[in-house]
Amino acid sequence: MIPVTKTFLPSLEEYNSYLKRAWDKAWLTNRGELTIELEDKLKKQLQVPEIIITNNGTIPLQIALKLFGNNGEVITTPFSYVATSAAIVWENCKPVFVDIHPEYLTIDETKIEAAITQKTTTILATHVFGNPCNVDAIEKIALKHNLKVIYDAAHCFGVNYNNQSVFNYGDISTCSFHATKIFHTGEGGALFCKDKELNHKLFYSHNFGHNGPLDFHGLGINAKISELQSAMGLAVFNNLEVIFEERKKVVDHYNTALNSTNLSKMKIRQNTQWNYSYYPVIFDTEATLLKVQEALAYEKIVPRRYFYPSLNTIPYTKGEPMPISESIASRILCLPLYVGLTQNELEKITSIINKLLC
Repeated sequence: MIPVTKTFLPSLEEYNSYLKRAWDKAWLTNRGELTIELEDKLKKQLQVPEIIITNNGTIPLQIALKLFGNNGEVITTPFSYVATSAAIVWENCKPVFVDIHPEYLTIDETKIEAAITQKTTTILATHVFGNPCNVDAIEKIALKHNLKVIYDAAHCFGVNYNNQSVFNYGDISTCSFHATKIFHTGEGGALFCKDKELNHKLFYSHNFGHNGPLDFHGLGINAKISELQSAMGLAVFNNLEVIFEERKKVVDHYNTALNSTNLSKMKIRQNTQWNYSYYPVIFDTEATLLKVQEALAYEKIVPRRYFYPSLNTIPYTKGEPMPISESIASRILCLPLYVGLTQNELEKITSIINKLLC
């Protein structure tokens, strides 16, 4: 089978070398030396002032919304993974959807102001498939209306925009270190924040609110990563150059081989150093997508309808119609992309698609 993705696994020997350090210290959680080391390496790699590693990629959104949401309305995108909207509802806020740009697939910044009301507290936008939102325009809107900005940057490890990490934009940015991501800790995530006072709140919020063992800064939850996860992160970190190189080869092949006029591709925003995180293709109709999906499945090739469905159509979000997002969601398919995908496999995938679209 050729799946849509495969977890990159470092050598077991490499992983075990980090695990042994945790075993020798008998320290498996509560920010041990592996976690501290990983945070330091990631700060340097990503060129960010601060990072707080967490035990998954959704809880950073929940913590950010706990601080900013105030049970109000959160303007967000209907085209994202379900965790984006689910976190809003989970934190007792109301998602207010704004439709997306048909080429960049990110929230359409020109439609945000029309959605702002007296109840709006926050803008939560997703950098879709690692493609940055129009962060400059969103920042201007947020400043004008005194709103906070959270970016769901789950797909953005290694993405730079305007010569700096995309994690440096917004009041808070979040990332996922899930096993399917470019960089992973098995299960994990991260919080990024440039403001020192706010970063302090994020830090104690992810550790039960602790101020030492017997005092508390304030309300908190357990979002700490374990040393077992950090060990995986350190082992994967050592292979980042190979990971990016191999993923770029796959993307380059798709870019060259898939040129049908019945298929379109996501437009990467100008001044972006992209990370080859996903390869979405958009068909002219849903019927075409289903035909391609069936033909690939017959050859045991398993792409993914990602993101589908449009989040405004999920009952608990109670969203208004979003025609562009709903249309894109019905016609978009992410093709297999991972380290280890062979040239023969790539040619097989693209040959099947091209034959059906000719």
